[in-house]
Amino acid sequence: MEILTALLASLLYLAAILQIIPGLSSNNQISAKPVFFTALAALALHAYLLKDLILSGSGQNLSMLNVASLVSFIIAMMTTGLIFRLRLWFLLPVVYAFAGLNLASATLLPGAFITHLESHPEVLLHISLALFSYSTLMIATLYALQLAWLDYQLKHKKRQVINHNVPPLMMVERQLFNIILVGQVLLTLTLISGFVFVDDMFAQGKAHKAFLSMAAWGVYGVLLWGHYQSGWRGRRVVWFSIVGAFLLTLAYFGSRFVREILIAGY
Repeated sequence: MEILTALLASLLYLAAILQIIPGLSSNNQISAKPVFFTALAALALHAYLLKDLILSGSGQNLSMLNVASLVSFIIAMMTTGLIFRLRLWFLLPVVYAFAGLNLASATLLPGAFITHLESHPEVLLHISLALFSYSTLMIATLYALQLAWLDYQLKHKKRQVINHNVPPLMMVERQLFNIILVGQVLLTLTLISGFVFVDDMFAQGKAHKAFLSMAAWGVYGVLLWGHYQSGWRGRRVVWFSIVGAFLLTLAYFGSRFVREILIAGY
C-alpha cells in the first residue's frame, strides 16, 4: 500500500511538472490553479506517507532518507504556497522532481534511526528550526541558480528572457536576499537552541555538525553583509549561496550518509 501511495504521489508531482515545462519553453501563460491543486494532492499523499514512515512504531524514525523526504516536502509545501504570489515556475520542476524522488527512495529503501523526541520537546524545537532553516536556505540556493541562469540568458541575448513566466533578474535578486535573510535568522535560532538545549552538541561524532553549521552561518553572514554594505551581486552571490548550502548539507547529512548508506552497504 505504501509503495502504491508513493507511486501515486510521484505521478502527481510529475503531472504538475508537465503542466509547467511547456510554458518555460514558450511564452504561453502557465495556469497556476491546475498546478497548485495537482501539487496539493501530491503533498497530501506525501504528508500521509511521511506520517507512516516517521511515526510508525515506537519513537520517531529519522533515518537519512526519511529526513531528506521531509525536507523536500517542506520545500515543496513552501514553494507551492507561493504559486499565486511569485513566479516560481523555473524552480518548481526541480522542487517537485526531488520531492517525488526522495519520497520514492524513503519508501523503497527503508532505514531506521529511532529517536524519542516526545520526552524532549526542547530538542524537537531545535530539530524543527534546523529543518526549516535548511529548507529555506535550499530554496535560496535554487533562487541563486535561477539568478545565474537569467544572467547568462541576458548576456547571451537569449529569447527566454522575455518569457512572461520567468521573473525579471532584479526581482529574483531581491527575493533571493529576502529568503537568505529569513534563512539566516532561522539558522541563528537553530544554533542558539542547539547551544541551550543539546547537551552533547560538541561530543565526538556530533561536533562536525556544529562546526559546519557555524561555518555556513558565517558564509551567509558575509554574503548578506557584502550585499547590503558593498552591493555584491552576480557570480559572487551565486557561489557564496552554493558554498553555504554545501556546508549545511554536509552538516545535516554527511555523517548520516556514511553510516546509513556507505557502511550499511558492506
